[in-house]
Amino acid sequence: MTELLMLSSAMELELDDLDVDLPGCSTETTSTTNIAITPDQWYDWSPVVDWEALAPIDHLAGGGDFHELFESMMEGGEINSPSSELVGETSNSCYTTTSSQSTEVTMLDEGAASNSEDTKGLRLVHLLMAAAEALTGANKSRDLARVILVRLKELVSPTDGTNMERLAAYFTEALQGLLEGAGGVSHHSKHLIGNGSHRDHGHHPTDVIAAFQLLQDMSPYVKFGHFTANQAILEAVVHDSRVHIVDYDIMEGIQWASLMQALVSRKDGPPTPHLRITALSRGGSGLRSIGTVQETGRRLTAFATSIGQPFSFHQCRLDSDETFRPSALKLVKGEALVINCMLNLPHFSHRSPDSIASFLSGAKTLNPRLVALVEEEVRPAGDGGFVARFIDSLYHYSAVYDSLEAGFPMQSRARALVEKVFLGPRIAGSLARIYRAHGEVGCSWWEWLSAVGFKPTPISFANHCQAKLLLGLFNDGYRVEEVANHRLVLGWKSRSLLSASIWTSAPESDVAN
Repeated sequence: MTELLMLSSAMELELDDLDVDLPGCSTETTSTTNIAITPDQWYDWSPVVDWEALAPIDHLAGGGDFHELFESMMEGGEINSPSSELVGETSNSCYTTTSSQSTEVTMLDEGAASNSEDTKGLRLVHLLMAAAEALTGANKSRDLARVILVRLKELVSPTDGTNMERLAAYFTEALQGLLEGAGGVSHHSKHLIGNGSHRDHGHHPTDVIAAFQLLQDMSPYVKFGHFTANQAILEAVVHDSRVHIVDYDIMEGIQWASLMQALVSRKDGPPTPHLRITALSRGGSGLRSIGTVQETGRRLTAFATSIGQPFSFHQCRLDSDETFRPSALKLVKGEALVINCMLNLPHFSHRSPDSIASFLSGAKTLNPRLVALVEEEVRPAGDGGFVARFIDSLYHYSAVYDSLEAGFPMQSRARALVEKVFLGPRIAGSLARIYRAHGEVGCSWWEWLSAVGFKPTPISFANHCQAKLLLGLFNDGYRVEEVANHRLVLGWKSRSLLSASIWTSAPESDVAN
């Protein structure tokens, strides 16, 4: 339980001030340690968020619970079929001229005369579905899709309105990108090939850093993945004097600050182990990727020095197609090897399935002590193709939007910054990938690990308690549950959003059997 308390202190938790109902999880000794990553220690590279500038603005505030509306629609069968009555009427009646198409789409909206937010949300969902159906369905018509998107743009804005209106605006933009890309307009081709990264959308670094800090404050998404993985690592290397972590996507490297603090603070076992981190850099991104990883390494090295953590940092460059070659990795005898694979966190860039499979397959040959995997939860969409995946994506992001609003209900401009920098690009990238794949989605990576012979490691009681303690800092709409004794799943209300699982290399004899 000591590692749990160390990580809790790194999160700057004052557990004795929290009212968290955790059967079996004691918080009596939590005030004995108070180690924190202060801005002077770690965030000296980032600006202080100007909260006064992000004060609420009346016309941005509020918005209702879009996720609950969407869920009730699904349960009530209102959007079970992509070819609903609305979509069918639209598809059959809007093919002649631009003016007649505009008239028909206008008629779709006239049926929703009520001014209630739920009614408008329902109308927006139906229009989005109609546009997706017109773009890819059996009766697809690019002209019809264009007319519907024009109407949607008149109704919504990504910087104004309720949750559902802002979310609909980003989905409208994403569909517009698909429409123009499908039409062969070269200067919009980025919508089809982008990876959904904030770097692809030209946001200023100051905005990106501020949005990341806000995301950490507004939600548990980032901390959940980092701390679940770190807790498992601490438990696996408790008796080791040298630990080597290979990180698939290190980003800013903040995951490892709390791990270092926990390592130097533990009172039992051998002295603080030497920690070596190898970060993968993207060969296809050239000097930009390498420079970013080098800067992360410098910050981690400085932080390790400041707290007395023995530390070294290395890079391993992926091939130009992001293929991982295990032979390029420098291994030292006697080190406990840990593989860290964070995928699809809200602020992460998208990585291709081929690159991830290459990394995890290569990791299998290295016989690691532990593999920590965090990924987005994806539901099976059946045979509905692009439209079914589109609806599921809308459902997923409605939950994310509502959870962020619950985190900062009076900070609408803060939410708008996070939406613009992270969520908007992710929505565009996600729909582009679904569109290219014709709606087909592969299995989850935890299923893939099991299929290739990795063995799941049970989630410890301390790790599960830690996740519940973390959620105690946020709105009570968040939930965490343990699935099959080896996965922790983080969700908002009824929607599962992220899962963390821990794995190890199974002996060859076990794989053969």
